Amino acid sequence: MTRSDASLKVTGTAPYAVDVALSGMLHAKVLRSPHAHALVTRIDTAAAEQAPGVRAVLTRRDLLDGEHRDRWAAADLQHRPSDAPLVAAHSYGYFIKDQPILALDRVRCIGDPVVAIAAETELDATRALSLVQVTYEPLPAVTNFDEALADGAPEIFPEAPLGMTPAYGQGASGGARPRSNVCYRFGYETGDPETFDGCDHVFTDVFAFDGRQQHLHLEPFVAVARWSAQVTSDDSRLELWSSCQNPFPVRKEMARLLGIGEQRVRMHVGFLGGGFGAKNGCKTEPIAALLALKASAPVRYCLTLDEGFWTMRQHNARLTLRTGVMADGTLVARDAEVLLDAGAYADASPLVAEKAGYRVAGPYRWQHIRSVTDAVLTNTTPAGPFRGFGGTQANFACESQIDMIAERLGMDPVELRRRNLIGLGESYVPGESAMDSDLVEGLELVASHIGMDSPRPAGRGRGVAVGFKDSGGVNKPAQARVKVATSGDAWVQCGTVEMGQGAQTALREVAARILRLPRSRVHWSDIDTDHTPFDQGTNASSAISVMGQAVQKAAEAARLRVLLFAKTELGVPLERLDFADGFIHVTTETGSGGEDRSDDRNGPEPRPLAPMVMGVYGGTGYEFTGEGFFKAPTESRAPLESPCVSWEYGWGAAEVSVDAETGAVTVHRLVVSGDAGTVLHEGACRGQDEGAAIMGLGGALFETMRFDGSALTNGRLVDYRVPRASDLPAEFVSITQEQGHGPGPFGSKGLGEGAMLPIASAIANAVADATSVRVTSMPLTPETVLAALDETRTER
Repeated sequence: MTRSDASLKVTGTAPYAVDVALSGMLHAKVLRSPHAHALVTRIDTAAAEQAPGVRAVLTRRDLLDGEHRDRWAAADLQHRPSDAPLVAAHSYGYFIKDQPILALDRVRCIGDPVVAIAAETELDATRALSLVQVTYEPLPAVTNFDEALADGAPEIFPEAPLGMTPAYGQGASGGARPRSNVCYRFGYETGDPETFDGCDHVFTDVFAFDGRQQHLHLEPFVAVARWSAQVTSDDSRLELWSSCQNPFPVRKEMARLLGIGEQRVRMHVGFLGGGFGAKNGCKTEPIAALLALKASAPVRYCLTLDEGFWTMRQHNARLTLRTGVMADGTLVARDAEVLLDAGAYADASPLVAEKAGYRVAGPYRWQHIRSVTDAVLTNTTPAGPFRGFGGTQANFACESQIDMIAERLGMDPVELRRRNLIGLGESYVPGESAMDSDLVEGLELVASHIGMDSPRPAGRGRGVAVGFKDSGGVNKPAQARVKVATSGDAWVQCGTVEMGQGAQTALREVAARILRLPRSRVHWSDIDTDHTPFDQGTNASSAISVMGQAVQKAAEAARLRVLLFAKTELGVPLERLDFADGFIHVTTETGSGGEDRSDDRNGPEPRPLAPMVMGVYGGTGYEFTGEGFFKAPTESRAPLESPCVSWEYGWGAAEVSVDAETGAVTVHRLVVSGDAGTVLHEGACRGQDEGAAIMGLGGALFETMRFDGSALTNGRLVDYRVPRASDLPAEFVSITQEQGHGPGPFGSKGLGEGAMLPIASAIANAVADATSVRVTSMPLTPETVLAALDETRTER
């Protein structure tokens, strides 16, 4: 079965935001800070404003209240007047609004935007940027956990930004700025901490997750903005074409930033050339919109792929796990302290902290759990949502320590997991929803496939790991609309963004099955926030488990409306009517004794819908519309405000060898499996799991943004190492399970993140099996592994 978007993408006709071209469109470029931390004391754009092709120059002056603009306009003004307050609405973020559209008083990382220019060509804009003069007063920078949390460390935000804390339920808590340079802290606790006292063993281990993976989506961050009139006009509207994953939240944030009603912002989102979390929230949209307003012309602001390195990255982390166990391998208590490097701005770090802290216990039965997660600000590239969303960091530490405990107890690591994994139908923690996959079944599947019980070839080691995450978002609402035309063809309208994961295919398939139509007759409507029903965003593997339920309800409602119409026109009871292939089918009526009571012994002929509709509504026909809505119920006992909609799992197993002279790790065999619940499209499910596994392989072995202090040393595509064909294991197997317990349509559930989660820990566990040396940091680069080998050899 071919994917719905296959022909468009193969022929190069799929519409992306990067392809949008409007008449009279200008092009934007941004001058970025060369300093990690500095006061911006002077900006002189006079020469740039006179440069050829330049139509608008945007600086911090444009981000002030009107009465204060002129006082901060003079090029020789050294500091902002104390009576000229900044407008809070000109900074954005999730829980914490701390990221200014352009630098105000200071810059906080290398690459921070300072001045934006719109010109007739990108070359004109780039040349004009070279004429801008900016004077900086350098400040001390903090670039890692130890520097940021040290007593007397320079404060990245001396004054508290605008922020909020979401509602939490049983055992969970959160709050902004619990201490200097910590933008958010999440805590979770259940059970009795004195449980540790009864444990036979208590093990404490520290893990360094130095991933800092770059999302590396091949379509860059881009937005095209057009105003219908000046913003002061009541009928002015902003129209945006954007490569974003959550058009409705971006619409809301843009309205807040601009001080206008949401009805005056219209978002268009087509296909995305990858996102992996980076395209959540505002990125290029604010600068494009303000330049378009100032220039009175459409503006396209498209980053280069290299500029993406200065915009967003994955969180690196330090995780300390203290785990209490019994001598027979029963897991009893876990205490976790997690530090996440948020970079210069909070972005989604509060949410990532929440998820990392909530998942760090792993999918195991515990009598006691306590975790504290701090999102620490540093003068480096901001960190944000990344595939796995805190689960990659938590899983690496959790599953590595499970193997370490097994070794210390002299137990088989598969058996230790088998004894402690939460069972199908059991709650994760009090107040939370139940597991919707059989974790042991998946574990035994990959362990058997990799041959954990069979002899190892010389120099080889094997390892397994279980990845898990709550899926579907927190308290997330989704709306959908399905329309059935006179012809019987249908349209799906919803806010799920197609970014390569196959969402269009899956959601069209849901509607097609319910309406009993070929998928080719179910069409997808492009996202336009003026017409598309609301959705919170395409993230958290929620497309099928959350939006899928909304589409299912909408299709059922549309089908019912068709059948009610047919009931009225034919005078036949509803239970005898069916709708398929655009025809109304009337089933044969039987008597109480089973005798045929139909006038037509062969059953009535199917009636095409079109003539029936036109007979009532005329030649123009009619549309039958169904609306669907889904949201998990709010529940005060649920730690994260509402129970998890679904759980996403990944089971991984690896066989590796390690070169003792260089530390190089070779992955010979890799087995990965995810549970789709019910497969809606086999190719899309396999593609999600296999893509996630290879992304995990890159993070496990070499992918990372490398910093020398505050300076990024590999911030170009040509310098950043990603998996090549030669890095693929000789044997790479993905197995899509259909356990059938998902909450989505027909028992389906989300895929795409789970299969990434176990890869790093499975490989680390295999390395330990091959060398008897445990590496507790990742990526497992040759230098890191060789250092661990040398340290062990020295000790021996």
